[in-house]
Amino acid sequence: MNKKFIPTAKRVIDLQIQALQKLKKKIDNSFNKAVTEIAKCKSKVILCGVGKSGLIAAKISATLSSVGTPSFNLSASDSSHGDLGSISKKDILILISYSGKTSELKNIIQYANRNKIMLIGIMSKKDSILYKASDIKLVIPEVKESGGIVPTSSTTAQLALGDALAISAMQYKKFGKFDFKKIHPAGSLGAHLRTVEDIMLTGNKIPFVNENLNMKNAIKILSKKKLGVLIVQNQRGKSSGIVSDGDIRRFNEKKQNLNEMNVAKIMTKNPISIDKNALAAKALAIMNEKRITLLCVHDKRNKHKTIGVLHIHKILQSNVD
Repeated sequence: MNKKFIPTAKRVIDLQIQALQKLKKKIDNSFNKAVTEIAKCKSKVILCGVGKSGLIAAKISATLSSVGTPSFNLSASDSSHGDLGSISKKDILILISYSGKTSELKNIIQYANRNKIMLIGIMSKKDSILYKASDIKLVIPEVKESGGIVPTSSTTAQLALGDALAISAMQYKKFGKFDFKKIHPAGSLGAHLRTVEDIMLTGNKIPFVNENLNMKNAIKILSKKKLGVLIVQNQRGKSSGIVSDGDIRRFNEKKQNLNEMNVAKIMTKNPISIDKNALAAKALAIMNEKRITLLCVHDKRNKHKTIGVLHIHKILQSNVD
């Protein structure tokens, strides 16, 4: 038995590289038209294929949905048994068939044409029914398959074209990282894109004290809030300082009468604050650099008014790094 399969692997990869190179030369103004229609679609983008092309259709559909274009994959066989009803006139239908002659797609093609549903066809043969019926024709190159018969190079070309459509539509819609985060809340990517606002403490959880409050009562609030920090406000509600456990320890070491002092006497002025829309990862970097455990949070419209606080423990619990 021949176990030297590295040459085979390289031949398979070479064939797919050649397919992608041919595909790159095929990209023309029809691609621009397809991207524009997909990005402007007010309903759903529906993909369908048969066999291996059906698997590629499912992947492209998932990619579109993940970058802000609602999409689903339609089963070719089920469509002839009632699922055509899931396609509306405002939808866009993308059919994928290497030959463009797949018989299972004929009913879907006829339904789309009869109901004037936008049809984007991805195929290689211009003499096919899919090519002739499509409103926008995306022609992929005829390629050499691995093993001579196995759909490999053709499906690679289909997948690459689908990814190009999805990313181009994303750019057209100016779908950015914060939009991406909204539909990817879980996993490491969601954690990486988490903002300060997502995890900050707000409302009565913020350890506010007035700068004229005496330290005896301030320490009670410090113990109750359990954050190790107090946010000091002036009479106008602006954040004027911060008092930490460390500040209190240092004054105790001087054996001064801490209880009768006003908060303003021992606070550190001008607390470090961060915009609520900043990434939590940025907040963590600031904390590490400044060697602090808490940041005030502000809205960019008013940097001196604290709307939340962010503790380092909250960041670490959220798996932000």
